[in-house]
Amino acid sequence: MPHARIRKLALTRFRSYVTAQLVIGEAPVVLTGPNGAGKTNVLEAISFLSPGRGLRRAQIADVGHLPAGSAQPEAWAVSALVDGALGEVRLGTGLETPEETHRRCRIDGEPVPSATAFLDHLKVIWLTPEMDGLFTGPPAERRRYLDRLVLAVDGGHGARVNALERALRARNRLLEENGAPRFLDAVEHELAELAVAVSAARLETVARLQAEIAAHRDDASPFPFAQIALDGALERLIAEMPALAAEDRYRAVLRDNRGRDRAAGRTLEGPHLTDLQVSHGLKGLPAARCSTGEQKSLLIGLTLSHARLVAAMQGLSPVLLLDDVVAYLDSDRRAGLFEALARLGAQVWMTGADPAAFAALEGAERFSVAPGRISPVA
Repeated sequence: MPHARIRKLALTRFRSYVTAQLVIGEAPVVLTGPNGAGKTNVLEAISFLSPGRGLRRAQIADVGHLPAGSAQPEAWAVSALVDGALGEVRLGTGLETPEETHRRCRIDGEPVPSATAFLDHLKVIWLTPEMDGLFTGPPAERRRYLDRLVLAVDGGHGARVNALERALRARNRLLEENGAPRFLDAVEHELAELAVAVSAARLETVARLQAEIAAHRDDASPFPFAQIALDGALERLIAEMPALAAEDRYRAVLRDNRGRDRAAGRTLEGPHLTDLQVSHGLKGLPAARCSTGEQKSLLIGLTLSHARLVAAMQGLSPVLLLDDVVAYLDSDRRAGLFEALARLGAQVWMTGADPAAFAALEGAERFSVAPGRISPVA
Protein backbone atom coordinates (compact mmCIF):
# COMPACT_ATOMS: atom_id res chain seq x y z
CA MET A 1 0.00 0.00 0.00
CA PRO A 2 1.30 3.54 -0.75
CA HIS A 3 2.33 5.61 2.24
CA ALA A 4 2.63 9.33 2.85
CA ARG A 5 6.18 10.46 3.55
CA ILE A 6 7.80 13.63 4.70
CA ARG A 7 10.89 14.05 2.51
CA LYS A 8 12.20 17.30 3.94
CA LEU A 9 11.32 19.11 7.14
CA ALA A 10 12.33 22.68 7.92
CA LEU A 11 11.78 24.50 11.22
CA THR A 12 12.21 28.24 11.59
CA ARG A 13 12.16 29.84 15.05
CA PHE A 14 10.16 26.90 16.38
CA ARG A 15 10.57 26.07 20.07
CA SER A 16 14.26 25.43 20.77
CA TYR A 17 15.27 25.72 17.09
CA VAL A 18 16.25 28.97 15.44
CA THR A 19 16.52 26.91 12.28
CA ALA A 20 16.73 23.20 11.54
CA GLN A 21 16.38 21.02 8.47
CA LEU A 22 16.09 17.28 8.00
CA VAL A 23 16.20 15.29 4.77
CA ILE A 24 14.52 11.91 5.12
CA GLY A 25 14.66 8.75 3.06
CA GLU A 26 12.58 5.59 3.26
CA ALA A 27 13.54 4.19 6.65
CA PRO A 28 12.00 4.84 10.08
CA VAL A 29 13.31 8.01 11.73
CA VAL A 30 14.83 7.82 15.23
CA LEU A 31 15.66 10.96 17.20
CA THR A 32 17.75 10.41 20.33
CA GLY A 33 19.27 12.78 22.84
CA PRO A 34 19.07 13.82 26.49
CA ASN A 35 15.85 14.97 28.08
CA GLY A 36 15.08 18.56 27.17
CA ALA A 37 17.21 18.49 24.02
CA GLY A 38 14.25 19.14 21.70
CA LYS A 39 13.26 15.71 20.37
CA THR A 40 9.56 16.17 21.06
CA ASN A 41 9.71 19.62 19.50
CA VAL A 42 10.42 17.99 16.13
CA LEU A 43 7.40 15.70 16.44
CA GLU A 44 5.27 18.62 17.57
CA ALA A 45 6.30 20.55 14.47
CA ILE A 46 5.16 17.64 12.28
CA SER A 47 1.87 17.44 14.19
CA PHE A 48 1.13 20.99 13.00
CA LEU A 49 0.84 19.51 9.50
CA SER A 50 -2.64 18.48 10.62
CA PRO A 51 -5.59 20.47 12.03
CA GLY A 52 -5.59 21.58 15.64
CA ARG A 53 -3.06 22.73 18.20
CA GLY A 54 -0.55 19.93 17.78
CA LEU A 55 0.38 17.03 20.00
CA ARG A 56 1.02 19.26 23.02
CA ARG A 57 -2.18 21.27 22.51
CA ALA A 58 -0.11 24.41 22.94
CA GLN A 59 -1.26 27.95 22.36
CA ILE A 60 -0.18 28.85 18.84
CA ALA A 61 1.74 31.93 19.93
CA ASP A 62 3.71 29.97 22.53
CA VAL A 63 5.50 27.54 20.20
CA GLY A 64 7.76 30.20 18.69
CA HIS A 65 11.42 30.40 19.65
CA LEU A 66 12.01 32.49 22.76
CA PRO A 67 15.24 34.48 22.42
CA ALA A 68 17.38 34.96 25.51
CA GLY A 69 16.17 37.93 27.50
CA SER A 70 12.89 38.20 25.60
CA ALA A 71 9.43 37.77 27.12
CA GLN A 72 7.65 37.08 23.82
CA PRO A 73 8.19 34.11 21.51
CA GLU A 74 8.98 34.92 17.91
CA ALA A 75 6.86 34.22 14.84
CA TRP A 76 7.53 30.70 13.63
CA ALA A 77 7.19 28.43 10.61
CA VAL A 78 7.13 24.73 9.81
CA SER A 79 7.56 23.60 6.23
CA ALA A 80 7.62 20.10 4.78
CA LEU A 81 8.09 18.56 1.38
CA VAL A 82 5.58 15.72 1.38
CA ASP A 83 5.06 12.80 -0.92
CA GLY A 84 1.36 12.42 -0.25
CA ALA A 85 -1.98 11.34 -1.63
CA LEU A 86 -1.82 13.79 -4.54
CA GLY A 87 1.89 13.52 -5.26
CA GLU A 88 4.71 15.75 -4.13
CA VAL A 89 3.62 18.94 -2.40
CA ARG A 90 5.02 21.50 0.02
CA LEU A 91 2.99 22.20 3.14
CA GLY A 92 3.72 25.18 5.34
CA THR A 93 2.21 26.68 8.48
CA GLY A 94 3.10 29.23 11.14
CA LEU A 95 2.73 32.83 12.24
CA GLU A 96 3.92 35.81 10.24
CA THR A 97 3.93 38.05 13.33
CA PRO A 98 4.10 37.11 17.02
CA GLU A 99 0.80 38.88 17.67
CA GLU A 100 -1.26 36.63 15.40
CA THR A 101 -3.70 34.27 17.12
CA HIS A 102 -4.39 31.92 14.19
CA ARG A 103 -1.71 30.15 12.24
CA ARG A 104 -1.51 30.59 8.50
CA CYS A 105 -1.40 27.60 6.18
CA ARG A 106 -0.08 27.23 2.66
CA ILE A 107 0.10 24.49 0.06
CA ASP A 108 2.82 24.98 -2.53
CA GLY A 109 3.03 28.61 -1.43
CA GLU A 110 -0.68 29.31 -1.91
CA PRO A 111 -2.79 30.25 1.15
CA VAL A 112 -5.51 27.83 2.25
CA PRO A 113 -8.21 28.55 4.85
CA SER A 114 -6.90 26.13 7.47
CA ALA A 115 -4.81 23.04 8.12
CA THR A 116 -7.86 20.93 7.28
CA ALA A 117 -6.72 21.28 3.66
CA PHE A 118 -3.54 19.37 4.59
CA LEU A 119 -5.67 16.26 5.14
CA ASP A 120 -6.01 15.89 1.38
CA HIS A 121 -2.28 15.13 1.27
CA LEU A 122 -1.39 13.30 4.47
CA LYS A 123 -2.73 12.18 7.83
CA VAL A 124 -0.65 12.39 10.99
CA ILE A 125 -1.24 10.15 14.03
CA TRP A 126 0.65 10.41 17.30
CA LEU A 127 1.19 8.74 20.64
CA THR A 128 2.84 10.63 23.51
CA PRO A 129 3.62 9.95 27.19
CA GLU A 130 0.95 12.50 28.13
CA MET A 131 -1.63 10.06 26.76
CA ASP A 132 -0.67 7.34 29.24
CA GLY A 133 -3.41 8.48 31.63
CA LEU A 134 -6.09 8.42 28.94
CA PHE A 135 -8.06 5.56 30.45
CA THR A 136 -8.01 6.84 34.02
CA GLY A 137 -8.40 10.54 33.27
CA PRO A 138 -11.57 12.57 32.74
CA PRO A 139 -13.99 11.76 29.89
CA ALA A 140 -13.09 15.03 28.15
CA GLU A 141 -9.63 13.65 27.39
CA ARG A 142 -11.09 10.51 25.86
CA ARG A 143 -13.52 12.58 23.76
CA ARG A 144 -10.62 14.65 22.47
CA TYR A 145 -8.74 11.45 21.64
CA LEU A 146 -11.84 10.03 19.97
CA ASP A 147 -12.31 13.13 17.84
CA ARG A 148 -8.71 12.89 16.64
CA LEU A 149 -9.44 9.31 15.59
CA VAL A 150 -12.50 10.49 13.66
CA LEU A 151 -10.72 13.46 12.10
CA ALA A 152 -8.14 11.19 10.51
CA VAL A 153 -10.86 9.48 8.46
CA ASP A 154 -13.36 12.35 8.19
CA GLY A 155 -11.79 15.72 7.41
CA GLY A 156 -14.98 17.65 8.16
CA HIS A 157 -15.33 16.32 11.70
CA GLY A 158 -13.22 19.02 13.33
CA ALA A 159 -15.37 21.81 11.89
CA ARG A 160 -18.54 20.08 13.08
CA VAL A 161 -17.15 19.63 16.61
CA ASN A 162 -16.14 23.30 16.74
CA ALA A 163 -19.58 24.37 15.51
CA LEU A 164 -21.21 22.12 18.12
CA GLU A 165 -19.18 23.75 20.89
CA ARG A 166 -20.21 27.21 19.67
CA ALA A 167 -23.87 26.20 19.58
CA LEU A 168 -23.65 24.81 23.12
CA ARG A 169 -22.10 28.05 24.35
CA ALA A 170 -24.82 30.05 22.62
CA ARG A 171 -27.57 27.98 24.24
CA ASN A 172 -25.99 28.20 27.69
CA ARG A 173 -25.69 31.96 27.30
CA LEU A 174 -29.34 32.31 26.27
CA LEU A 175 -30.42 30.21 29.24
CA GLU A 176 -28.37 32.34 31.60
CA GLU A 177 -29.85 35.54 30.14
CA ASN A 178 -33.41 34.17 30.05
CA GLY A 179 -33.47 34.53 26.30
CA ALA A 180 -36.74 34.44 24.39
CA PRO A 181 -38.05 30.94 23.58
CA ARG A 182 -37.91 31.64 19.84
CA PHE A 183 -34.17 32.30 20.08
CA LEU A 184 -33.67 29.11 22.06
CA ASP A 185 -35.73 27.22 19.48
CA ALA A 186 -33.41 28.44 16.71
CA VAL A 187 -30.22 27.57 18.60
CA GLU A 188 -31.51 24.17 19.63
CA HIS A 189 -32.56 23.39 16.07
CA GLU A 190 -28.97 23.89 14.88
CA LEU A 191 -27.55 22.23 17.99
CA ALA A 192 -29.53 19.05 17.38
CA GLU A 193 -28.37 18.80 13.77
CA LEU A 194 -24.74 19.23 14.79
CA ALA A 195 -25.05 16.89 17.78
CA VAL A 196 -26.43 14.04 15.68
CA ALA A 197 -23.83 14.60 12.93
CA VAL A 198 -20.96 14.52 15.46
CA SER A 199 -22.33 11.49 17.28
CA ALA A 200 -22.98 9.60 14.05
CA ALA A 201 -19.41 10.21 12.85
CA ARG A 202 -18.04 9.01 16.16
CA LEU A 203 -20.22 5.90 16.10
CA GLU A 204 -19.20 5.05 12.55
CA THR A 205 -15.49 5.44 13.31
CA VAL A 206 -15.73 3.34 16.47
CA ALA A 207 -17.57 0.61 14.55
CA ARG A 208 -14.98 0.65 11.77
CA LEU A 209 -12.13 0.62 14.26
CA GLN A 210 -13.66 -2.26 16.22
CA ALA A 211 -14.00 -4.21 12.97
CA GLU A 212 -10.36 -3.45 12.12
CA ILE A 213 -9.28 -4.66 15.56
CA ALA A 214 -11.28 -7.89 15.15
CA ALA A 215 -9.90 -8.53 11.67
CA HIS A 216 -6.30 -8.33 12.90
CA ARG A 217 -6.82 -9.91 16.30
CA ASP A 218 -3.75 -11.78 17.49
CA ASP A 219 -4.00 -13.17 20.99
CA ALA A 220 -0.23 -13.77 21.03
CA SER A 221 0.57 -10.12 20.32
CA PRO A 222 2.32 -8.15 23.08
CA PHE A 223 -0.30 -5.45 22.47
CA PRO A 224 -3.68 -6.87 23.55
CA PHE A 225 -6.69 -6.16 21.42
CA ALA A 226 -9.21 -3.65 22.74
CA GLN A 227 -12.98 -3.66 22.91
CA ILE A 228 -14.28 -0.13 22.33
CA ALA A 229 -17.72 1.46 22.57
CA LEU A 230 -19.38 4.82 23.14
CA ASP A 231 -21.40 5.63 26.25
CA GLY A 232 -23.85 8.45 25.57
CA ALA A 233 -27.60 9.02 25.53
CA LEU A 234 -27.59 10.49 22.02
CA GLU A 235 -25.52 7.62 20.66
CA ARG A 236 -28.10 5.21 22.04
CA LEU A 237 -30.85 7.18 20.30
CA ILE A 238 -29.03 7.07 16.96
CA ALA A 239 -28.64 3.31 17.29
CA GLU A 240 -32.40 2.96 17.73
CA MET A 241 -33.83 5.32 15.09
CA PRO A 242 -33.07 7.27 11.91
CA ALA A 243 -30.94 10.40 12.20
CA LEU A 244 -33.84 12.82 11.58
CA ALA A 245 -35.93 11.17 14.28
CA ALA A 246 -32.95 11.35 16.66
CA GLU A 247 -32.62 15.08 15.91
CA ASP A 248 -36.30 15.64 16.75
CA ARG A 249 -36.02 13.62 19.95
CA TYR A 250 -32.91 15.51 21.07
CA ARG A 251 -34.61 18.86 20.34
CA ALA A 252 -37.47 17.76 22.57
CA VAL A 253 -35.01 16.81 25.31
CA LEU A 254 -33.32 20.21 25.06
CA ARG A 255 -36.66 22.04 25.15
CA ASP A 256 -38.00 20.02 28.09
CA ASN A 257 -34.79 20.44 30.11
CA ARG A 258 -34.34 24.19 29.77
CA GLY A 259 -35.23 24.80 33.41
CA ARG A 260 -32.88 22.11 34.68
CA ASP A 261 -30.05 23.25 32.41
CA ARG A 262 -30.58 26.89 33.38
CA ALA A 263 -30.25 25.96 37.06
CA ALA A 264 -27.12 23.93 36.33
CA GLY A 265 -25.58 26.64 34.16
CA ARG A 266 -24.86 24.18 31.35
CA THR A 267 -26.44 21.68 28.98
CA LEU A 268 -26.66 18.39 30.83
CA GLU A 269 -27.26 16.04 27.93
CA GLY A 270 -25.53 15.69 24.58
CA PRO A 271 -22.44 14.47 22.74
CA HIS A 272 -20.25 16.85 24.74
CA LEU A 273 -20.69 14.36 27.61
CA THR A 274 -20.11 11.12 25.65
CA ASP A 275 -17.41 8.81 26.96
CA LEU A 276 -15.21 6.37 25.05
CA GLN A 277 -15.18 3.00 26.80
CA VAL A 278 -12.14 0.78 26.31
CA SER A 279 -11.65 -2.72 27.70
CA HIS A 280 -8.87 -5.31 27.60
CA GLY A 281 -10.22 -7.76 25.01
CA LEU A 282 -8.78 -10.96 26.44
CA LYS A 283 -9.49 -10.18 30.08
CA GLY A 284 -12.80 -8.39 29.58
CA LEU A 285 -11.53 -5.82 32.06
CA PRO A 286 -12.10 -2.06 31.74
CA ALA A 287 -8.85 -0.38 30.72
CA ALA A 288 -9.02 1.88 33.78
CA ARG A 289 -8.66 -1.22 35.98
CA CYS A 290 -5.74 -2.70 34.07
CA SER A 291 -2.13 -2.31 35.14
CA THR A 292 -0.10 0.63 33.91
CA GLY A 293 1.82 -1.65 31.56
CA GLU A 294 -1.38 -3.14 30.17
CA GLN A 295 -2.83 0.32 29.62
CA LYS A 296 0.26 1.40 27.68
CA SER A 297 0.11 -1.78 25.59
CA LEU A 298 -3.59 -1.26 24.90
CA LEU A 299 -2.93 2.30 23.77
CA ILE A 300 -0.13 1.17 21.45
CA GLY A 301 -2.42 -1.50 20.02
CA LEU A 302 -5.19 1.04 19.46
CA THR A 303 -2.76 3.37 17.70
CA LEU A 304 -1.59 0.63 15.37
CA SER A 305 -5.18 -0.40 14.63
CA HIS A 306 -6.15 3.19 13.91
CA ALA A 307 -3.21 3.59 11.55
CA ARG A 308 -4.32 0.45 9.67
CA LEU A 309 -7.88 1.79 9.51
CA VAL A 310 -6.72 5.13 8.09
CA ALA A 311 -4.61 3.32 5.51
CA ALA A 312 -7.49 1.05 4.50
CA MET A 313 -10.00 3.91 4.21
CA GLN A 314 -7.72 6.41 2.52
CA GLY A 315 -5.58 4.06 0.45
CA LEU A 316 -2.52 5.74 1.96
CA SER A 317 -0.71 4.97 5.21
CA PRO A 318 -0.45 7.89 7.66
CA VAL A 319 2.67 9.42 9.17
CA LEU A 320 3.06 8.01 12.69
CA LEU A 321 4.71 9.95 15.55
CA LEU A 322 5.77 7.91 18.60
CA ASP A 323 7.19 10.11 21.33
CA ASP A 324 9.27 8.26 23.93
CA VAL A 325 7.11 5.14 23.47
CA VAL A 326 9.81 2.46 23.71
CA ALA A 327 11.45 3.68 26.91
CA TYR A 328 9.23 1.64 29.23
CA LEU A 329 8.77 -1.42 27.02
CA ASP A 330 10.68 -4.61 27.73
CA SER A 331 12.80 -6.14 24.96
CA ASP A 332 10.02 -8.47 23.75
CA ARG A 333 7.50 -5.65 23.46
CA ARG A 334 10.05 -3.45 21.71
CA ALA A 335 10.70 -6.20 19.19
CA GLY A 336 6.95 -6.69 18.77
CA LEU A 337 6.45 -2.97 18.18
CA PHE A 338 9.23 -2.80 15.59
CA GLU A 339 7.77 -5.82 13.78
CA ALA A 340 4.29 -4.30 13.80
CA LEU A 341 5.60 -1.00 12.44
CA ALA A 342 7.43 -2.82 9.65
CA ARG A 343 4.20 -4.58 8.67
CA LEU A 344 2.30 -1.31 8.79
CA GLY A 345 4.66 0.29 6.27
CA ALA A 346 3.94 3.84 7.39
CA GLN A 347 6.61 6.47 7.86
CA VAL A 348 7.38 6.42 11.58
CA TRP A 349 9.16 9.06 13.66
CA MET A 350 10.33 7.90 17.10
CA THR A 351 12.11 9.61 19.96
CA GLY A 352 14.01 8.35 22.98
CA ALA A 353 16.81 9.26 25.35
CA ASP A 354 18.74 5.99 24.98
CA PRO A 355 19.97 4.98 21.50
CA ALA A 356 20.33 1.39 22.75
CA ALA A 357 16.54 1.13 22.99
CA PHE A 358 16.42 1.22 19.18
CA ALA A 359 19.28 -1.18 18.55
CA ALA A 360 16.92 -3.87 17.22
CA LEU A 361 15.35 -1.47 14.71
CA GLU A 362 17.23 -2.29 11.55
CA GLY A 363 17.90 0.28 8.83
CA ALA A 364 16.56 3.29 10.72
CA GLU A 365 17.66 6.81 9.92
CA ARG A 366 19.15 8.03 13.17
CA PHE A 367 19.61 11.60 14.33
CA SER A 368 21.27 12.97 17.44
CA VAL A 369 19.44 15.87 19.03
CA ALA A 370 21.12 18.54 21.14
CA PRO A 371 19.61 21.88 22.20
CA GLY A 372 18.90 23.77 19.00
CA ARG A 373 20.65 21.26 16.76
CA ILE A 374 19.91 17.99 14.92
CA SER A 375 22.75 15.91 13.45
CA PRO A 376 22.63 12.69 11.41
CA VAL A 377 24.26 9.69 13.07
CA ALA A 378 26.66 7.91 10.76
